[in-house]
Amino acid sequence: MAAAAAGALVLSAVGATVAYAQEDEPTDLIVNGDFADGTAPWWATENLTDQTVSGGEWCLDVPGETENAWDAIVGQNDLPLVAGESYELRFNARASAPLSVRTLIQRDVDPWPTAVEEFSVLDTEAQTFSYTFTASEDWSDAQLAFQIGRNAEPWQFCLSEVSLFTDAEPPVYDPDTGPRVRVNQVGYLSDGPKRATLVTEATEPVAWELGDSGGEVVATGETAVVGADDSSGESVHTIDFSEVTAAGEGFTLTADGETSYPFAIGGDLYSDLAVDAMSFYYPQRSGVAIDEAIAPGYGRDAGHVDVEPNLGDGAVPCFEDACDYTLDVTGGWYDAGDHGKYVVNGGISVAQLMSVYERAINAPTGDPDRLADGSLRIPEHGDGVPDVLDEARWEMEFLLSMQVPAGEELAGMAHHKIHDESWTGLPLMPADDPQPRYLYPPSTAATLNLAATAAQCARLFEPFDAEFAAQCASAAETAWAAALEHPDLYAPDTSPDGGGPYGDSNVTDEFYWAAAELFITTGEQSYADQLAASELHDGYEFGPGGFSWGDVTGVAKINLATVPNALPDRDMIVEQVVAGAEVYLGEQESSPWDLGYGSNGTFDWGSNSAVLNALTVVGAAYDLTGDRRYRDGVLVGLDYILGRNALGNSYVTGYGSHTSENQHSRWYANQLDPSLPNPPAGTLAGGPNTVTSTWDPVAQRWLTGCAPQWCYIDDIGSWSTNELTVNWNAPLAQVASFAAEQVAVAQSPSCEVEYRINGSWTDGFNAQVVVVNTGDEPLEDLTLRWAMPTGQSVASSWSAEVVQDGHLVTVSKLGGGYPLQPGQQYTFGFTGDKDARAAVKPASVTCTAG
Repeated sequence: MAAAAAGALVLSAVGATVAYAQEDEPTDLIVNGDFADGTAPWWATENLTDQTVSGGEWCLDVPGETENAWDAIVGQNDLPLVAGESYELRFNARASAPLSVRTLIQRDVDPWPTAVEEFSVLDTEAQTFSYTFTASEDWSDAQLAFQIGRNAEPWQFCLSEVSLFTDAEPPVYDPDTGPRVRVNQVGYLSDGPKRATLVTEATEPVAWELGDSGGEVVATGETAVVGADDSSGESVHTIDFSEVTAAGEGFTLTADGETSYPFAIGGDLYSDLAVDAMSFYYPQRSGVAIDEAIAPGYGRDAGHVDVEPNLGDGAVPCFEDACDYTLDVTGGWYDAGDHGKYVVNGGISVAQLMSVYERAINAPTGDPDRLADGSLRIPEHGDGVPDVLDEARWEMEFLLSMQVPAGEELAGMAHHKIHDESWTGLPLMPADDPQPRYLYPPSTAATLNLAATAAQCARLFEPFDAEFAAQCASAAETAWAAALEHPDLYAPDTSPDGGGPYGDSNVTDEFYWAAAELFITTGEQSYADQLAASELHDGYEFGPGGFSWGDVTGVAKINLATVPNALPDRDMIVEQVVAGAEVYLGEQESSPWDLGYGSNGTFDWGSNSAVLNALTVVGAAYDLTGDRRYRDGVLVGLDYILGRNALGNSYVTGYGSHTSENQHSRWYANQLDPSLPNPPAGTLAGGPNTVTSTWDPVAQRWLTGCAPQWCYIDDIGSWSTNELTVNWNAPLAQVASFAAEQVAVAQSPSCEVEYRINGSWTDGFNAQVVVVNTGDEPLEDLTLRWAMPTGQSVASSWSAEVVQDGHLVTVSKLGGGYPLQPGQQYTFGFTGDKDARAAVKPASVTCTAG
């Protein structure tokens, strides 16, 4: 059950006036809205016993210690609504202390379909509230309800002059889209593409100017005419100022009489975004108090730790007695704006977070130093583990706890999810959730998510915590065996009250992903055989949005292509990834927004995550080929997320001049309760959603007939367009980290590295590395670095100093430490230890000098 408030985008807000159609006089459907005849036919719940009517105002004493908004209600029934007709609800209200109440026009039948759902913020002085809406169905039994529960202290609610007028002007969605020159509101890399989009009806090119923070013009040019654009429903031009080399803050573009929001140009623009996107997860943690000193403004009590009113996650039973055991599933991340925890959504999220680290150690432009111990806002500093892995471990340990214990009927399988018995209202802090919680039946999809993520966990944690890595490896293999034994335990597409279903009746992709991760980690032939036998192995093509929790094939393909492994036909996988990237680049090239998604007119629920997941495919192609077209494709794709879109809105809280800030959440609920915060900086909003069958009441009320990019509203009640989730922030973390690491591209020296494996035996191998200076200047203080593939380590070396720390190998003092002259080469070698797998080369070797 979601709560909504229209906030800054509501057109009929406090004190507004409403125009009426000229042909009819409006009719007031409310009976006795001035309380001249007492309170009939109004009604109130039984706990609202102390009531008075005086001077046309009805006041009710509301008891404290109510858990949900609907625990105390006043209302009026039997209001007739006609489909297609528009109405205005107007009333005066005040409270004995500032707070919000939930205002509803709905049917009084389960599941209570809603025409209006608002949170009206009351003060001690009476205010006039006005909300317009258009009825989508004929209702003879509509109900006006003020839900006034959910407050710890007793208070008084006073209501007067209530009316529901017919013949109102229909509400029109008219958000603030800012300047018609749409830019990346964060900025552009100095050596990267720099593009903008101008919304204009002009049919000929118009002049543009780029100004610096002091008002000086630093570049000029003309726009390129595009014309009508289906995704935005507008006529547009494009602006390309990629040749600009100036750097600084506060640049603006001016064209057609409009000046853009300010932006920066420089070399290191995305490091903060990468940190914030990953630090988002700490305040999402369940089972631990959030430290105000670590996350200022977001400190809170621990949720679901068996402390009243929580019933807690320490001993959770199965729903409807589906099992006779309980599990301690404390910990993990709250999935979204509710208090549920879901294995399939947590699985892809933790995998992508671990992949931020795995890319950093394997990609040519990777920079693991950015992810070192102490790099994020989390409490685990000082343990010697990269912070992103520490954060991933918090979720990974929860996923491990969801595995069915040995000796039980479905031992080794993973429960699909855990959540409340019933939906709770907004706002509600995790520590205040009073609902019973249940484990829901195991599923093959969840089990394979556990197998895949635990296998990835095993290889990444092995250098830092061998015991935990072994636990992950054991859980992965156990889950894989259980999934083979139970290959068709499908999660349903419907769910009991209190949580989302995450249904999935096709687990071919999950089997492929789990086999891929297990093969990368173990090298065992049985997993390679599973991959080769899968229908997804040969001829695979990436679809819109790259991948998602419901189709994880793309995750497997990227890791098989970019993480060192000995898959015999790995080159084919590389080709599939690069071909997928080409498709997304093609979509960008045909879009005036450089948007590689939605060309078919469909923007799915969570479209922003689909945009970003597609960009991870493009980024992987860059890592595999070094072709800068792919690097540039990632950067221009990020422009859309950060403000270069039809709404002129940055979908990342705190990044840009006009950003999303009212994402659907029970505790980042400032829109409903001013004492609570907005989401933390670095939080991604779900984004435009054209799938009307999934729309919430807020979207239904405001977005009917929207052009695809306009099907979004920054409102806490619009869970279908404005939710926050762990799996949506995960690709933001990946793409922001990729962008942050591109600052190093221009700093790579002119050297060429050849890494040879000259021989191997059962438990070891011999490697030789040749470094050539391909430039015109000597390379001084030459250093090489790579990530040692899984199962391999350095034993001894010669002709250089070779040191391994965790996954990372650093080589210095090549050629005795003397500069490497142009056209010359240095050669060194080492012996390595390995497990039973074939020795493979690193994904890349980076070379730095000076």
